[in-house]
Formats: sequence, C-alpha cells, structure tokens
Amino acid sequence: MKSSYFLLAVFLLPAHIVSCQPYAHKEAHADTLSADNAGKSVKNFSKVIGWKENETPTAPAGFTVTKYADALENPRKMYVLPNGDILVAEASTLNTEVKVVGAAVLGAGKAENKHVGVNRITLLRDTKGTGKADVKETFLEGLNQPFGMLLLGDWLYVANTNALLRYPYKTGQTKMTAAPEKIMDLQAGKHNRHWTRNIITDPEGDKIYIAVGSGTNIAEKGIANEIMRANILVINKDGSDMKVYASGLRNPVGMAWYPGTHTLWAAVNERDELGDNLVPDYFTKVKQGGFYGWPYSYWGQHIDTRVTETKTDLVKKAIVPDVSLGNHVAPLGMIFYTQNAFPVKYHNGAFIAEHGSWNSTVLQGYKVVFVPFVNGAPDKPEDFLTGFIANLNKNEVHGRPVDVVVLADGSMLVTDDVSNMIWRVAATN
Repeated sequence: MKSSYFLLAVFLLPAHIVSCQPYAHKEAHADTLSADNAGKSVKNFSKVIGWKENETPTAPAGFTVTKYADALENPRKMYVLPNGDILVAEASTLNTEVKVVGAAVLGAGKAENKHVGVNRITLLRDTKGTGKADVKETFLEGLNQPFGMLLLGDWLYVANTNALLRYPYKTGQTKMTAAPEKIMDLQAGKHNRHWTRNIITDPEGDKIYIAVGSGTNIAEKGIANEIMRANILVINKDGSDMKVYASGLRNPVGMAWYPGTHTLWAAVNERDELGDNLVPDYFTKVKQGGFYGWPYSYWGQHIDTRVTETKTDLVKKAIVPDVSLGNHVAPLGMIFYTQNAFPVKYHNGAFIAEHGSWNSTVLQGYKVVFVPFVNGAPDKPEDFLTGFIANLNKNEVHGRPVDVVVLADGSMLVTDDVSNMIWRVAATN
C-alpha cells in the first residue's frame, strides 16, 4: 500500500511549495474585477420538482434528448469502459444540500450532519443498441462518497473522498468481488465542503491526476485544514512520487486534455458569499506549477480581504483564468467532444455541466454549456442543454446536471443527480 503521507515534511509545507517544475510566470496579470462588485450574500436554494413523464431537457435544433437510465440514487460521475459499459458513481450527500419530502427533493435542507443516499458504483449496459440502458447492476458497494473512476490496464481506480483505491478488472464483468488495494490517502476530515475527487490519466496512461477541492470556502477553518487541498495532484500509477501539479484551484472538478495535446483544462468552482456579482466560476488551462489564487485572491490579483493571512509574493503570481462561466454556476463535469456525430462546430469543443447556484438572488447555472475552440483557443460559452429550470420566479428546477461523457456512437450522456436519471443527447442528422 502506498500512502500520500509517506513524507511528513510534505504536509508541513503550503500546497504551492510542494510542486512539479514551476510555471515560469513572467509578469503579474492585471486585475479585471472591481471590489465594488461585492455585495450582500444570500442563500437561495432551488426546489427540485423532478420531471414529468414526457418532459426532457432542451437541446438545440438537430438534437434529440431521451432518457438513458432512471431510478438511480444521486448519480454523479460516469466512466465509459472500453466495451461500452457505463460505470456511474452514486454518492451520498449531506442533507444540507437536498431534502426529500415525499416525492419531491427540496434544496433547503436542515443543517444536520447526516448523509442521504448510497455509496456505490452501478454498471449500465445497452445490449439492444436502443440508446437506453437495459442492464443495471450494482457493480461495487461499501464505498465512501465515490466519484472519479479510471481504467489503466487491468486495474480499475476508484476515488473515494478520503482515499484512492484500485481493483483488478476483467473486461465485461458486471460485479466487482475483489478486495481493493489502497493507493493513497486523500485529505477529507471534519471540514470537507468539496468532497468530490476526480481522476484522469495523461495521454500516455503513465500518470494519474487527482482533483482535490478545498475543505472550506476561504480557509475559514484554518489553513492547516487545507493542506494538500485546492490542488490538482499527480502520482505514478502505484501511488508513488506524489506532487502538486497546480495549486490555488478552489474546487477543480472536471478535467480533460485538449485533444491531441498535453494541455490540461479544468472547470473550477470559485468562492462564495461575496454577493451576486462575485466571483466568476471558470474554465481554464492548467499550467504545471501554476498558482490560481485561492484562498488569498481570485481572478488574478483581486485580494479577498476576508482571508486574514496574506501571501503578497504568491498573489503576484496568480494566473487569470481563460474563460468566465459566470458567478455561482457551479461547474462540475466537463469533456472535450472528439467524435464526429455532432455537427462540425462541436468538434474538439468542451461541454461543461453546471450544477447550479445556492448563493445568488436569481438562480444561475442549471444547464450544460458548450465552449467552442478556434485554433486551439476557447471562445465564448453558449447554452447547449437547458430546461433544467422549471420556474425561475418560484426557484423551481426539474434537476441538476453533474457530469457529461461521450459514447462511441458520438452521443452524449448527462447525469442529473437530484432527479436520479441520466439523459442521452444525440444528433438527428
């Protein structure tokens, strides 16, 4: 067993010090936001009313949206195995996020430190080629808030909130019976606001990259709680040689490499409680050794005055993100579209699932957006899959998108964690 805590000294240093080869930052970026934008923070939880029988999200003309699977329990992250099977991580959540009342799920849960739901991975299979899963099997149980999954050779890696595990895997198996090997521990503990742990490999399949979000909003429980958090870590496949690839990323959930390159991109949740107009969540390329501001600053060198500790020299190096997604939209899963079934404009562009706001007067997010790329550079985000908001005036939503994956036939799947289903989006041409 390998442990990320193999060197105690590593964990006595700030996260930005323990890093790969540092990013060569030439000059400080100019701040593009004004402190005057800060305002009163509100709590505005959505009320989830679910979907009626014939209701679906709305895609652009030329696409159809159908139900791929339902009757799941908090489906979060998906992983497409080489044989076409879909693994879905179903992870419990604190009931401060949602509250179940009869058949409805409400966002304004009571502040009780209890978990609702299961902690397992379910296998889905479409044996008839109908675009709908007709096989649903419990693949793996007894997990601790699982999220990221990754197949490397004959090993299936699973990222719990507190540890990275791996299991021996054989193509086509519908249930995991083998005991896991713990590869490394991951920071969780008492304050674990951002519990998801996404994992991907590099294009060669040699390394594993792990996204670990911050334990709190702005390190208000002390910086000691944030050691090895708000980072993207990188390790060997056996858990050895752990380093911080990039730091200052408050909650980097979705990660993917731009097609045909070694350029890593991530969708990042920024900080809360500065009002409706701050701070933009973002989509950015992640530079090795780069620092992205958290908790000391945001969007470059904009100082967060609520953080009592200052790091002036570090803030000067903070990198301005590439693409603003808007305030409080909560981007989670993202993927680059590398198939050919969708129209050409979508090729090599990024799809990002926005889970939606709780800290905005008017609901924000609750959709899947598309970021076109032109000559390898991102353009302005545009709405792709909408209709999750049912009634804006009543704060009612049908569901909340979490993750996106692309299948071999070029269609796309989207998890909806509060309505417990997966949607399939296919081009009609």
